[in-house]
Amino acid sequence: MLIFIDESGIHKATDHSTFVLVYIEIKNYENLSKKMTQAEEKLGIGSFHWSKTAWPVKKKFIEAILDLDFKVKIAVVKNPVDPAKEMERVLSHMVIEHNIAKVYIDGKKPKWYERKIKKVLRDKMVTVKKLKTVNDESEAGARLADLVAGLARWHFDGKNMGKISGYFEKLRSKIIIIIE
Repeated sequence: MLIFIDESGIHKATDHSTFVLVYIEIKNYENLSKKMTQAEEKLGIGSFHWSKTAWPVKKKFIEAILDLDFKVKIAVVKNPVDPAKEMERVLSHMVIEHNIAKVYIDGKKPKWYERKIKKVLRDKMVTVKKLKTVNDESEAGARLADLVAGLARWHFDGKNMGKISGYFEKLRSKIIIIIE
């Protein structure tokens, strides 16, 4: 099993922070990656990123991706937040599997961020060598985590509900747990 971690909104002074863990089984990852890349090519975008994509493209991308095989765990934390403290608290409740092949973190993160994740992994008896920081352009799973984090934050912030409520309901069937 592969785990992709992304968050949305932790820099804000109001609303919610949304930590998202996207779990993808190894046997399905190649297929998921291929289908995401095909959807991006069809839309004429290099790689999907929630904050850099206009709504019409987001909508088409979400429609193409939400039918793929993946599971999600979401933690919603009200801002302002101490990211280091909350990351450790939230992940300790979310990382419960033992058959983790690799954990990917989206984007270049500060050392404290990586240390907190490594501590949680060690506490859960997951080898720390399984942690890797990746660029979302290089991993489809990181782009999927970004999509889910953005969609979840919009939902919990009550932003653009008319546009996203149907998509969040479709995502809800893939959610294993929501921690609020």
